[in-house]
Amino acid sequence: MSQPVKGSERDLSPVARTDALVQKIRDEGYVIIPSLLDGARIKALRAALSPWLDGTLLGRNDFEGFRSERVYGLLAKHTDLSLIVEHPLILGILDALLERDYLLSANLAINSHPGETAQRFHRDNAGGGGADPTALHGISTIWNLDDFNEDNGATEIIPGSHLWGHEIPAEDTPGVMKVIMPAGSVIIFTGSLFHRGGANLSDNPRLAITPQYCQPWLRQLENMPLAVPPEKARLLSDRVQSLLGYSIRTPGFMGYVNGLHPKRLIDPGYKGRKASGLPS
Repeated sequence: MSQPVKGSERDLSPVARTDALVQKIRDEGYVIIPSLLDGARIKALRAALSPWLDGTLLGRNDFEGFRSERVYGLLAKHTDLSLIVEHPLILGILDALLERDYLLSANLAINSHPGETAQRFHRDNAGGGGADPTALHGISTIWNLDDFNEDNGATEIIPGSHLWGHEIPAEDTPGVMKVIMPAGSVIIFTGSLFHRGGANLSDNPRLAITPQYCQPWLRQLENMPLAVPPEKARLLSDRVQSLLGYSIRTPGFMGYVNGLHPKRLIDPGYKGRKASGLPS
């Protein structure tokens, strides 16, 4: 069973460290990196989210959680929320696992309040009913802005389940593991790993943000170019714009708009990489 990254692994060269993390994800379906964000960054992220955490965006069904606040379209809310989406260590891992020009599939905050019940086990992105669920269709991350502990609804995972077929785990499936980690940590896992939000039995809410990424040929879970309108998208970095869908899958020309690169929608003077068979 995978353990959080230890000090010795932190001492590796950047390339060796990324390779070690990637291998853990391939083997076990996930890896935990503790305390990747410092207190100042956690405070900034909480401040960016605070206007939407007023108790009005509670889940609409048992899966979303009737006692959980869910904030979607985060990159339209505050530019600071883009920083974990393009964290360099995460992007290095994604570059090794996903195909070039991969996309941001979903990006939401989940604030689980006391009394929230456990979700059903699910996969974030196994490619759909006709796909091979052991193939790599996406990668999810969960960044916790509060400690994840035994009682406050920490994410629960089934290590190794990214290699299962189409079977659905029972509620009492053996081998379930709570993701216990200090605030500012991140768990990275494949879209095929079975997991769920745990029941919050504590007296306090627990807040997390979950950016999820997918292969460049898959439809995003959240319609990012609509969720983050052009006037908001142009405030973000080139890399985040590309992740949203202001990009062309290469080789080929998947993603064009009116025969042109979609970056022109937010930057009329764009003179970037040409797509095969299309103007830049």
